[in-house]
Amino acid sequence: MRSKKLALFAAGLGVLTACGANQAAPPADNQDTGAAGGVKVGVILPETATSARWEGFDKPMIESAMRAQGLDPDVRNAQGDVQKFSTLADGMISQGVKVLVIASINSEVGGAVAAKAKARGIPTIDYDRLNLGGGSDYYVSFDNVKVGEVQGRSLADALKDKPGAQVIEIEGAPTDNNATLFHTGQRNVLQPLYDSGALKLVRSQPIDGWDNQKGGVTFEQILTANGGKVDGVVAANDGLAGAVITVLRKNGLAGKVPVTGQDATPDGLMAVLRGEQHMTVFKPIKQEAEAAARLAAALAKNDTATADSIADKSSDDPKGNRKVKSVLLEPRLTTKDTAKLVVEEGYVTAGDICGGDLAAVCARLGIS
Repeated sequence: MRSKKLALFAAGLGVLTACGANQAAPPADNQDTGAAGGVKVGVILPETATSARWEGFDKPMIESAMRAQGLDPDVRNAQGDVQKFSTLADGMISQGVKVLVIASINSEVGGAVAAKAKARGIPTIDYDRLNLGGGSDYYVSFDNVKVGEVQGRSLADALKDKPGAQVIEIEGAPTDNNATLFHTGQRNVLQPLYDSGALKLVRSQPIDGWDNQKGGVTFEQILTANGGKVDGVVAANDGLAGAVITVLRKNGLAGKVPVTGQDATPDGLMAVLRGEQHMTVFKPIKQEAEAAARLAAALAKNDTATADSIADKSSDDPKGNRKVKSVLLEPRLTTKDTAKLVVEEGYVTAGDICGGDLAAVCARLGIS
């Protein structure tokens, strides 16, 4: 996520070259309702280069939700720098935060930070991304396997009348467990179709660092090697989808080839409204921030019974051979007909997505 709405990005994963970043303000009802002060909680977010969601949505929503729980959040961003991530964690641990919430750059640094915190008796929460082989006590995210299943099912439906349709998969970073879970969910739906010949997989390619520019270049190389033929594209998020659509547009295929996405970014939603992107996945980040805040509040009081009741699901950590107590929220399929809901819930405004050539489309769909 960069995957990562989510860009949301809802998740706001922006394309480096093809699409802009999600700069929408958080919903008005996310204004701080709790007093400043209270128990100190550290929160470290991963970056801003490929995803505007972290600063545009997660940060203000986490701050608001935690203050509403009587907590004093210290929210920092590592800007994609592993060493900075570790340094921020060291500072928060030395300052005596009672809980540490980490949305890691990768599992290695996340696991190392969780180990340092544990040695000081500080509980940790993996936020949005599970650190494989790590030692965090809890995990808060969306059900990322379901995200992939939503993407796979939507693409399969779009291609159901085209037997043998050729599919290219452009996946997220191999170091991001979320990308693995998205792919698992996609294949839960698509693998039987590949096996039966109903669909043909041309190639599946993960993209290091969720780099949208690299994703577009890679897609173009695969498309060229396949003689310029493609019938459907699994793109793991809206940023990669935007890069794919740029290439399709160059080849006269935009709007003719269904492309999946994720995070309901403004650029992703505009592509959906134009008919160039088949769908996106909306993940209401406010729910994720509020769940993390409730969990942190319980852990700050050493109330593990309440924490366990909040994190009432579990996630597998195959590297650590363990199950992690989890909050797994429901993702939502978003198409042209349901894009209005993202606006109505305040994650983007009509002004963000309805300008220029899309004014008439928005009017027809009642987006205002």
